[in-house]
Amino acid sequence: MQLRVDEIKAKKRIRKDLGDLTQLMESINTHGLMNPIVVNEKKDLIAGERRLESVKRLGWMTVEVHVVHIDNDAAKIQMEIDENLYRRALSTSELAEGFSRIDRLRNPNLFHRIIRRIKSAFLRLFRRQ
Repeated sequence: MQLRVDEIKAKKRIRKDLGDLTQLMESINTHGLMNPIVVNEKKDLIAGERRLESVKRLGWMTVEVHVVHIDNDAAKIQMEIDENLYRRALSTSELAEGFSRIDRLRNPNLFHRIIRRIKSAFLRLFRRQ
C-alpha cells in the first residue's frame, strides 16, 4: 500500500540518532525501497525511521508501507525494538564472497568473455531463422 510520506507520524521513537543516511539513500535511489515502512492504522511509524527519513530527503511524495494492527503502545515499542535487534549482519567472509562475485560478474576473465560472445553469436544466428 502506498501512503503519502507527510502523513506518517514518527513520535516517541526509541532510536535517537539516525546516523549517516548517505549510503541508505544511495541504495534506495539505485534499487528502490526493498523493505516497506511499517505503520499502524493511525499512520504512526512502527518500524523504518531511517528508511522514512531517507525517502523524505530523496524527495519522495509517497512510500510503500505495511500496515499492522496494534492495539497498545507496548506492542509498538516491542516491534520497533525487534526490527532493530534481531537482524543479523553479513559476516566478513560473506561480505568478501559477495563483493568477489560482483567483481567477477562486472569484470569477467578472458574465458568468460569468449563464452559470452559465442552465446551471443548463436542467439543472433538462431533468431534470424
